[in-house]
Amino acid sequence: MKIIKKQVFEGKNIYSHKKVMRIDVDLEGYSEIPSKDIKDFNKNLLEMIPELYEHRCGIDVEHGFAIRLKEGTYLSHICEHMVIAIHNRLGVDIAYGKAREIEGDLYYIIFQYQYKNLGLAIVSLAVEIINGLIKGKKISLKDRIEILKSIRNEEMMGTSTKSIYDEAIKANMPVLSIGDGIYQIGYGKQGRMFGATIGDRTRCLAVDICCDKNLTKTVLSQNAIPVAKGAVIHDTIQLLKTAENIGYPVVIKPQFGNKGNGVHLNIKNERSLLEAYNDLRKSCDKIIVEEYVEGNDYRVCVVNYEVRAVSKRTPPYVIGDGKASIKELIEELNSNPLRGEDHEKPLTKIKLDKDLSEILSKVGKNINSVVEEGEKIYLRENANISTGGFAEDCTDLISEENKKLLERVAKIIGLDICGIDISTKDISGSLHDNGIVIEVNAAPGIRMHEYPTKGKSRNVARDIINTMYDGNIRNIPLISITGTNGKTTTTRLISYVLSLMGYKVGMTSTDGIYIDNELIHKGDDTGGESAKTVLLNRDVDVAVLETARGGLVRKGLAYDLADVGVVTNIKEDHLGIDGIETLDQLAFAKALVIEAVKPTGYSVINADDDYCEMLMKRSKGNIILFSGNKDNKYILENMKKGKPVVYRDDDFIVVNNNNKNYKICDLKMMPLTLEGALKHNIYNSLAACAALVGLGIDYVMIAKGFLQFKSDENFNCGRFNIYNVDGIEIILDYGHNIDGYKMIIDSLKAMKKEKVIGIIGVPGDRNNKDIEEVGKLSGEYFNKIFIKEDEDKRGRSEGEVAELLAKGVKRASNENYKIILNEKDALINAFTEAKKGDTIILFFEDFDKVRANIDLLKNTKEKEA
Repeated sequence: MKIIKKQVFEGKNIYSHKKVMRIDVDLEGYSEIPSKDIKDFNKNLLEMIPELYEHRCGIDVEHGFAIRLKEGTYLSHICEHMVIAIHNRLGVDIAYGKAREIEGDLYYIIFQYQYKNLGLAIVSLAVEIINGLIKGKKISLKDRIEILKSIRNEEMMGTSTKSIYDEAIKANMPVLSIGDGIYQIGYGKQGRMFGATIGDRTRCLAVDICCDKNLTKTVLSQNAIPVAKGAVIHDTIQLLKTAENIGYPVVIKPQFGNKGNGVHLNIKNERSLLEAYNDLRKSCDKIIVEEYVEGNDYRVCVVNYEVRAVSKRTPPYVIGDGKASIKELIEELNSNPLRGEDHEKPLTKIKLDKDLSEILSKVGKNINSVVEEGEKIYLRENANISTGGFAEDCTDLISEENKKLLERVAKIIGLDICGIDISTKDISGSLHDNGIVIEVNAAPGIRMHEYPTKGKSRNVARDIINTMYDGNIRNIPLISITGTNGKTTTTRLISYVLSLMGYKVGMTSTDGIYIDNELIHKGDDTGGESAKTVLLNRDVDVAVLETARGGLVRKGLAYDLADVGVVTNIKEDHLGIDGIETLDQLAFAKALVIEAVKPTGYSVINADDDYCEMLMKRSKGNIILFSGNKDNKYILENMKKGKPVVYRDDDFIVVNNNNKNYKICDLKMMPLTLEGALKHNIYNSLAACAALVGLGIDYVMIAKGFLQFKSDENFNCGRFNIYNVDGIEIILDYGHNIDGYKMIIDSLKAMKKEKVIGIIGVPGDRNNKDIEEVGKLSGEYFNKIFIKEDEDKRGRSEGEVAELLAKGVKRASNENYKIILNEKDALINAFTEAKKGDTIILFFEDFDKVRANIDLLKNTKEKEA
């Protein structure tokens, strides 16, 4: 088995609404050989990965997959189950997968994942195992699993980050991964970034102050906050002198540190102090000595300058039973499913390391010592959860005086989210009488509050998100538009109406990304990365995303759920690319846009389209149908149900909502339709109107926008833009498939043009039949034809597309054509042969280039005059 292609889908996609990977494999001659016919394959596989016994498989019975192995199943199916089983062994909860034939030995495997690099590593390992078993070799999994664990730990969210992530999802807010542990909740203007418990309102200067423990103490002391006496140490003489002035016991710790690393508590004499100092100097050069204040160790979590949770932390310990060694007692403690490596889980496993040995040696023990029954042995000096400590919730015990004091501490530092460490014998008493503030921490861990060893859980993550949104958690509206034809015009028209209302619109389209009507990137921006650019922009009030077939198939959706999803139509285009061979498959792919709609949102569907019924069945949320015929059966059915519909009635766009009719505007008065001649733009207007109705836009504003939006390069660039050069009309359009050509030809017929010269071309990634059909269609209507080719051949050789078009033209019995491959030369030749009153229609590749060529013709004619 050999991997030949990998695709990673980070959002909803045509295979699943879960995050999945598609791995294309070559079975290298094993497509017809079941595993039962490969010597010892099944036996060795189940010995290596016993988790496979638990898979019920498609037959849905206990040990179903093992039964399938015995009966005989194939390598791609086996690989799918192996990937899931290895994920599960690593504690990653996934269950979805499937394997399908492409052709012959070529198969694709789909499987759910949580972590990209881990998923890719696991599938590579699964293929390696399969290849080894075919050769009769078993791979040792122990070391490989450890490598996978390290990959998992690198990728997985910390518990605090995950708590905030999960809480955002509970609040029906999407979360985007920015990279390197940074995430954004919500889109556009409602986007809020966070990393761990640092929010986008957290001040950098405040974090810098917290990182310096000595500076923190200085600032707090100046504000009458009780802190420990101490100083920064530069040498041993100062060390001993400072400790003597303070009085033993003392604490020694790094000036810059976290998680309790390097902290030595309750040092009672010079010898112990020097040992601790010399040990600490190996890892840091900035060291603090301060007084040791006896008391309980508390962590107070402050969010938005209010105390939200208090935990009493206790160093990890074991209690002897007179039989088990300390090592065995630790192993029992670590077996708690809530304990994991580092920040993997709510609690942390106790490590058998040098620090543990030193702690035990102080009480005359080692890890093999048997502890007497009832004896408590502490395993760390500090009580940090990150080193295995216990936490007890004390939020209801803290006094109001202490709350106010600690809220003042957060304000003094200027830290909106922080963890304040204090030492006091009684949290319900006064810190001024008996206690100190030890330090203030930015990005405080919150797992101790959410998963206390004892006491009530406190949902600090929810408090943090509420703070980000001032208690009003909400997202910007999002409209996603797909279909074969009309996407760009529909997208632009929707965006224009919303802009008229004062919204800053983020729009993606075939000609670029626009933020508040400013082009920030030029190109075909209808895929996921372009959408993400809009979703991450903090100026955007509403996102309007043109969503093309290519992006849907190759990457899936960049967003979670739309408020409105639109499918303009399903027509032949791009068939034979990316595994989309039929219209049914194309409709299935584009339906993703209306499957990914909020329950309260709207799916907008063309009631006149052949795939209307199929799309309605797949859609989510509410349905708004649009039609050019008020008597369309789907329109009438939805009207009876009181659902909103949009249709053409005579020359008006009409909205029927709750069985009431509302005339929006006269179609012939809309510049976009050229007095009703551009029937495709009538449909685009109906689709746009339905989308705006779904978004709840006032009908008067819809009408206002529709009556202003024009069919020129300023409003609808490259879509039936008309220019007059010396009495010759030149029309530019981006028609690039059969249906696009039909619509343009129908429009020209409606405009009753007498002589039309067509400059035709089709992108090379269309199939031969469709290219030839475009030629035939052109030959049947245009009086004269110039056949050109795009500069981007899309895999075709030069002249190949032109010959196919010419073949189609000849099928229409039209011999009045020329092949001029260069678009500029074709335009010049067509213009030269045209007479005043003639019309030239050019189906262009690059608008800017062809527009410059028209200016060149104008300038030439003006000079001649």
